[in-house]
Amino acid sequence: MSRLGWILLVFLLGGAWFLWACLFTVDRSEFVYLTTLGAHTATLDGANSAEAGLHVRWPWPVQDVRRVDRRLQVLELPGIEQLTRDAQRDAIDRTLTIDAYMLWRVSDSQGVDRLLRAAGGLDEARSLLAQRLGGELGAACGKLQMDDLINSKEPERVRRERDRLRSSLMDSLGKPALEQYGVEVVDIRLRRVSYPGQVRQAIFDRIISERERKAAEYQSMGEQESAKIRADADREIGQMRGKAEAEAIRMKGQSEAEADRIRNEAQQKDPEFYTFLRKLEEYQRVLGDGKSTLLLSTHRSMFDALLNPPSAGVKPPAPVVPMGASK
Repeated sequence: MSRLGWILLVFLLGGAWFLWACLFTVDRSEFVYLTTLGAHTATLDGANSAEAGLHVRWPWPVQDVRRVDRRLQVLELPGIEQLTRDAQRDAIDRTLTIDAYMLWRVSDSQGVDRLLRAAGGLDEARSLLAQRLGGELGAACGKLQMDDLINSKEPERVRRERDRLRSSLMDSLGKPALEQYGVEVVDIRLRRVSYPGQVRQAIFDRIISERERKAAEYQSMGEQESAKIRADADREIGQMRGKAEAEAIRMKGQSEAEADRIRNEAQQKDPEFYTFLRKLEEYQRVLGDGKSTLLLSTHRSMFDALLNPPSAGVKPPAPVVPMGASK
């Protein structure tokens, strides 16, 4: 390549670099802070459609561009021990570990100028806000009791006191942060409230002991209820058994009465044969076991049925009715 070609290539590369250095873009999620020789020239807001997009500037070091995020920022305050007021002794000696967070953002174009002048950037502003939030939170917690922040028996009280604490922190931090650093405090919340680590195990042991006591009470109540149900069941079974035995006695009496009636009818129909059957039953009772040996005279009336059995089917003669008697 000739010398002229190299010179032309250098001019083209230099022109491309100059053009690239003179152009910059403004995104919708940021502010662009433009300075000329260190002095503030303009602040471009990406949320404004007229200011977002491609722009032209003098290359550095004549003009410089600083970008500031305009989106919502989250400030995490690590868990720190805060003192609460002891109402019984009117002193501040009860400690809680509180985790909090704050939502904030740069307010507007003027807020960008205040932020960069007072803090220097978002990271520096975050550190300053964390210090202010920790101080205000400690002062506010010193006016509250421990039961205002941790209380399982009165959840409505906890919710009310936390809302009041949030409003107090918003009032104490919102306006100063906007005036000094140009940032808008959107919200402040307590993430977690717990006991300090050195007493947490003792609290857990007490909770376990309380749960064991409750379990023992429930077990005792269950045993009492079981005994009551068992006693009711036994009483009901006794009543049912008594009714069944009474019904059995009644039915047995009825059956015996029916048997007596049938025996009486049989005896009336054939007294001789009925007497024979009764004797056979008596023989079976005496000789039926096969273990006893009896030596009795055959002339006894008990064994006359063995020698002279009655004729089955022979009806006794009808009784003679006197003349003139009604049938």
